[in-house]
Amino acid sequence: MPLYKSISVNSQTTVKIWKVEESYKDLLEPLDLKPQSLERVLGMKSEIHQRGFLSVRHLLRAFGYTDQDLFYDANGKPHLKDGKHISITHSFTFSGVIVSDKEVGIDIEMQRDKIGVIAEKFVEYEFYYLDKNAEDYIRKLIVIWAIKESLYKLFTTPGMLFKEHFLVIPFMIGDGETVAWIDYKNKKYRYNTAFLEFEGFTCAYVVP
Repeated sequence: MPLYKSISVNSQTTVKIWKVEESYKDLLEPLDLKPQSLERVLGMKSEIHQRGFLSVRHLLRAFGYTDQDLFYDANGKPHLKDGKHISITHSFTFSGVIVSDKEVGIDIEMQRDKIGVIAEKFVEYEFYYLDKNAEDYIRKLIVIWAIKESLYKLFTTPGMLFKEHFLVIPFMIGDGETVAWIDYKNKKYRYNTAFLEFEGFTCAYVVP
């Protein structure tokens, strides 16, 4: 069972990351899936998506939950039946789940240079401190994207835009943490964020 990493963020919040190494069959066998979850996984065209979906259910088990404890609202945001807050991510060979007493968000991204091509679509304020010629420019862009994706998952409000409504305060890659803001409809919300890199991937998560 490749539970890759477990991070105790604070007394109410834990992150668990899974490295997806098992076959689809080995992941499916020990799980007790709801009929709609089984239908969903069988309908996926890509095995990497199937394995990602199933690895998230293994992470739920690592937290002491089952697939039956998880449900989604009309906006597609996941919830737990016991009232704790949850956020879920998977990217290729890694999956992540964060569970907390407070609203949270998590994202994992594969590190790819092509993010530089779409930077203008999700970066505005951050261009004031980013150096396009710096060695770590792409890595910083991926951190910013992952933080903003985490914020969006936490808030899940249609109409929010990464470029206009989310701000990531200046950081160094070595910091492993920064602060982010949501500025939306004349209200401002502050979040603590953390990020880490491993095996060509970046993970970020946010908590109020």
